[in-house]
Amino acid sequence: MATAAEEEAAAAREPACRPAAGPALLRLPEELLLLIFSYLDMQALGRLAQVCRWLRRFTSCDLLWRRIARASLNSGFTRLGTDLMASVPVKERVKISQNWRLGRCREGILLKWRCSQMPWMQLEGDSLYISQANFILAYQFRPDGASLNRRPLGVFAGHDEDVCHFVLANSHIISAGGDGKIGIHKIHSTFTVKYSAHVQEVNCVDCKGGIIVSGSRDRTAKVWPLASGRLGQCLHTIQTEDRVWSIAISPLLSSFVTGTACCGHFSPLRIWDLNSGQLMTHLGSDFPPGAGVLDVMYESPSTLLSCGYDTYVRYWDLRASARKCVMEWEEPHDSTLYCLQTDGNHLLATGSSYYGVVRLWDRRQRACLHAFPLTSTPLSSPVYCLRFTTRHLYAALSYNLRVLDFQNP
Repeated sequence: MATAAEEEAAAAREPACRPAAGPALLRLPEELLLLIFSYLDMQALGRLAQVCRWLRRFTSCDLLWRRIARASLNSGFTRLGTDLMASVPVKERVKISQNWRLGRCREGILLKWRCSQMPWMQLEGDSLYISQANFILAYQFRPDGASLNRRPLGVFAGHDEDVCHFVLANSHIISAGGDGKIGIHKIHSTFTVKYSAHVQEVNCVDCKGGIIVSGSRDRTAKVWPLASGRLGQCLHTIQTEDRVWSIAISPLLSSFVTGTACCGHFSPLRIWDLNSGQLMTHLGSDFPPGAGVLDVMYESPSTLLSCGYDTYVRYWDLRASARKCVMEWEEPHDSTLYCLQTDGNHLLATGSSYYGVVRLWDRRQRACLHAFPLTSTPLSSPVYCLRFTTRHLYAALSYNLRVLDFQNP
């Protein structure tokens, strides 16, 4: 028996003419019908699509679903309305969005490893990059997005100790290692360079616009060029007075933010000028000692998100105030938050320190939307890193890489 999706695809392939007879409504110009139908909600559009084949095709128009999609969770639209998934029909994305809202998904395991790891992960197109010990492996997704080809596309080595963090930029992998070195790997060639960057492990790294920033346990942040002739030449060394756990460059390429341990300085979040290395401002003023920031990310040039040891996710808007966040969400079980990710609109996902708990948040609400514990008591693990698309969420734990499939729950 054909599924609903197969029936809809078959109907889309068959010619559907406008009914010659019937209600006067169907004889109106299409532009006017689009205007009238644009006031309908999701349920009304669904019922209208059941009237006839012509209406089924007409109500599948992206223009009718765009307003609904922008108000939905993880539908591929940013807060400013930019469509990040233009190749996928908007109606299909709205359908999957309901699974995110209701917490309907199917759990699976993509990769396993024998020894406990602290993996980091990045997605790019149909490829997944994940660190294991002192290697970074690249895998290709199968068409369903919920499984991987078993043979890696590439293996990137060069560090003497574990890879702590890495980013993808300009067809390069920039990695930070426990050996105090930064590694530069070209994705589509065998080119690899590493250089000593800090006297202790490099906990975090970011790269944008040909500039690399790194943060270390040695209480410094450094700025480096990515240009091939200047690799390893430090542009600025910044004394942060604290261990640096996270770092991110502003989309404007004019500044960067460091997330530190909040032991030697009263604010764990400080913004530095990228060109001079001078302190521009600090965020917040009422952090308790030890409220270190483990993950930070810019959402726009003036807004950023942070999370860490004090169990809060905070949303900062530099246009409003640098001293107080404009929104915050508290982890209900008082667990450290290791990582976060956002769809650029309403959905926020966080990874906790115990039992591999992934939480989904609707940023228009204070309370957590759904929680998914991905490990049992004997194998309790933090979620070291998580990433998601409009269809799947991937979580890297101590012993495996998990997937939550929202497309086929």
